[in-house]
Amino acid sequence: MSTSTYRMNRATPGMTRQAGHGAPLGGGTLALQPLTSTVPKELVHRASVAEVMLTDWARRGEHHFALAAQWPRGHSFFTSVDGCHDPLIAAETIRQAGLLLAHAEYGVPFGHHFLVSDLGVAVRPAHLRVGDAPASLELDVRCRDVKERRGEVTGLGIEVEIHRDGHLLGTGGGTLTCIAPRVYQRLRAGRGPGAQVLALTAPTPPQSVGRMSPMDVVLSPIGESDRWQLRVDTRHPALFDHRVDHVPGMLLLEAARQAATATLGNTRLPLALASQFLRYVELDTPCTIEARPATETGTGTGQAAATGRAAAGTGQEGAKTVHVTGRQGGAAVFRCTVTMAPPHP
Repeated sequence: MSTSTYRMNRATPGMTRQAGHGAPLGGGTLALQPLTSTVPKELVHRASVAEVMLTDWARRGEHHFALAAQWPRGHSFFTSVDGCHDPLIAAETIRQAGLLLAHAEYGVPFGHHFLVSDLGVAVRPAHLRVGDAPASLELDVRCRDVKERRGEVTGLGIEVEIHRDGHLLGTGGGTLTCIAPRVYQRLRAGRGPGAQVLALTAPTPPQSVGRMSPMDVVLSPIGESDRWQLRVDTRHPALFDHRVDHVPGMLLLEAARQAATATLGNTRLPLALASQFLRYVELDTPCTIEARPATETGTGTGQAAATGRAAAGTGQEGAKTVHVTGRQGGAAVFRCTVTMAPPHP
């Protein structure tokens, strides 16, 4: 998964930290400030302020940071499930955390692109309930495997704990690579934000994939119970917040969630998602989404297994796991392990 980066020729408003690895201005640790606004949308690669989840950040140590975030009670796309905030909004918040720290604390210039190779999240439903006010959150973020070349950061991983009202709401993390514009242009030669896009295909019935509106369905039927064509609507205001030259990673995560829902035959709360983004998913070529139930919760390798174990620790007996694979041009381009809560009695 990658995200296009905005080019800016002005100072970023609200940027109080030094670029690079140094301590914040003043040489001390900054406390998170009371919420007055979001962080600059450019830091998290969003065009709409409404899609920015982070509100502040502060350095705690050399590679240790605290971030503040807020989730609305209702979101146009990340809708509540069983009275809980959508766990995919937690995944989006983690994604934004990595981008913000890369720019604001590790000095990755605006204009660079980011390739996210894996992203995972596991949540605790007891602390995920939608309340009578927006959810105020604090993220404890530790950066790992920070890679440099010629004094510039070229990649890093993050490990995140999300806290709400003093309780651990969820955990997650991911890995990203920073790509200079000239390298990205070579990598994506012949493609750009104006690239040809496949004609929009018909949606799978929304209720079968846990959605209310056909506009939010990202799977199209192909006559098989465990396979679909990825449905890509570049007009979707949340999934395509701005123009990009490939399928966004959050759309692929939603496809995995919808495929798991259809496979299990019941709308359930995702307890954990662990994804690997293997290649760019192109806009002009059909992508097939395949799903198969796992024989037991937490099966899989690498981060998928770790996230499955995290979900198993939430106390949700009877949780079910589904393995989802995206294929394009005969090659696997995306994998995701989705662990879903058991249905209501």
